[in-house]
Amino acid sequence: MDKQYTILSTLKRESILSLLKKGERIDGRALDEFREIKIETGVIGKAEGSALVQLGDTKVIVGVKTDIGKPFPDTPEMGVQIVNAELVPLAAPFFEPGPPGEEDIELARVVDRGLRSSQMLRLEDLAIVPGEKVWVVYIDIYSLDHYGNLIDASGLAAVSALLTAKINKWEVSNGEVKLLDEKIALPINNVPIFVTIAKIGEKLVVDPTYEEELVMDARVTFAIDEHGRVCGIQKGGPGGFTLDEIKYALDLALEASKKIRPLLPPKPE
Repeated sequence: MDKQYTILSTLKRESILSLLKKGERIDGRALDEFREIKIETGVIGKAEGSALVQLGDTKVIVGVKTDIGKPFPDTPEMGVQIVNAELVPLAAPFFEPGPPGEEDIELARVVDRGLRSSQMLRLEDLAIVPGEKVWVVYIDIYSLDHYGNLIDASGLAAVSALLTAKINKWEVSNGEVKLLDEKIALPINNVPIFVTIAKIGEKLVVDPTYEEELVMDARVTFAIDEHGRVCGIQKGGPGGFTLDEIKYALDLALEASKKIRPLLPPKPE
């Protein structure tokens, strides 16, 4: 990491910890409060679905593209979901151009796991000719501005893009696939919300800023489905959580997910 960001962490740490002891944060939020969330869909004209999410000053854009391809050998009767993430230097000076690094890969995996474990897409409905031809859904995440909590912003953007994505209807004749002019929504089963909790000293905070991430001991991300069930958990950072802290973090995540869910685009019929 660039030296200036390590120095920033050292200078801010005592101030952040001092405020947290009083139940306050450097940006004035409560410990259990998300920054303002703005979601805009249909922002990429050539994508099947897209969304731009602004979480405070953090900005992420997601595009959904689809193609017809082969299924995975172990799931021949299901469509394919592929999530990619690219943390570009445009978003933060310490993101480097080139092949995906550990942070890119982790971000893609956390979002993919939440979508897959919640069964957001009914992948069985995306099989065109089982075992031979299925819809492949590509979910591409691009960071635009990194001011903390890229995971939740990316998850919101991915979910919003999928909720508004449309593909061509199709018909199969003699093994040949014909795409029709009519557009239909992707088959949506369940809708997850991603909520990240950071542990800083002895305090747990929702939706950490970049400065809070610099001094946090650890973080945990929950994917909460529309029925209030946990469908994914990812822990990050060198520190650990006690069992009581995990239980409290889950309570925070469940409450936060209830407040965020109404901001999402409507679920297609």
